[in-house]
Amino acid sequence: MGSTFQHISDQTTVGADLRGGAVAIGNFDGVHLGHQALLAAAVAWAGPRRRPAILLTFEPHPRAFFRPAEPLFRLTPPALKARRAAAAGMNAMVDCVFNAKLAAMSAGDFASTLLRDAVGAAHVVTGADFRFGQGRAGDAAALGMLGAAFGFTAETVLPVMVDGEAVSSTHIRALLEAGDIAAANRLLGWEWSLTATVQHGDKRGRTLGYPTANLHLDPTIRLAHGIYAVRATIDGVIHAAVASHGRRPTFDGGAPKLEVHVFDFAGDLYGREMEIAFVSFIRPELKFDVLDALIARMDLDSAEARRLLAPPG
Repeated sequence: MGSTFQHISDQTTVGADLRGGAVAIGNFDGVHLGHQALLAAAVAWAGPRRRPAILLTFEPHPRAFFRPAEPLFRLTPPALKARRAAAAGMNAMVDCVFNAKLAAMSAGDFASTLLRDAVGAAHVVTGADFRFGQGRAGDAAALGMLGAAFGFTAETVLPVMVDGEAVSSTHIRALLEAGDIAAANRLLGWEWSLTATVQHGDKRGRTLGYPTANLHLDPTIRLAHGIYAVRATIDGVIHAAVASHGRRPTFDGGAPKLEVHVFDFAGDLYGREMEIAFVSFIRPELKFDVLDALIARMDLDSAEARRLLAPPG
């Protein structure tokens, strides 16, 4: 297979070059250690056979389709999920359009119409808890039987356990909401990241000696408010940085936003895209009665962020 990764936004447009391979199927929100085990199984099947390995996922997330009034904190929006899939050695990611037609599809039609006809699967990899078809009628055993009928083999990967608990996206979301970045990253197997465009702010950071890049995030992101040691990627270059996520209680208590101070960086960032990788939680968001106290604490936060981000040795 070639080295160019493909991100395909509609399962009906999968080309001939991606057919006849291994298909890992699921929501894969977070592409965490458990998901990575599925991707590794797909690559292990496809590689020796010189076949493609594909991640087949769903957009919108099925929970968002069935429960639209309950906003879902997505760990990995499609673009980030695709990058993690590529890093895991996959050849492509296909976003299967999740709509009323797919939701009403029987397990048999799911196997024939989607897995056989649309993506041309020769081997399908799922987690042990994967369910498919109307009413979640299909399970791993059913997939094996349907595969025998429709020309593909099926493989089930057991959950990855950490500290006696199966790694799950739900648990990782809860850890991020609690500010436990270290534990979330351990279950992810990578530093949780987000991407946003730098926007104009009130430029207050300059007067405090800490100019910041202001990033307005998707409101569904429920990361704990506080101060973080982060890595900021700008034009492909990774910089150490300190970030504040929250409502700025010392000033306006407004809508949550992310403010990032990039160490030892000079340049105009407005309108540019930044990727922020969260490394460590430093402290909760606090309100200061005087600016001198805030600046003194920012000095301490910056020193701590530099320490946490310094290379070992």
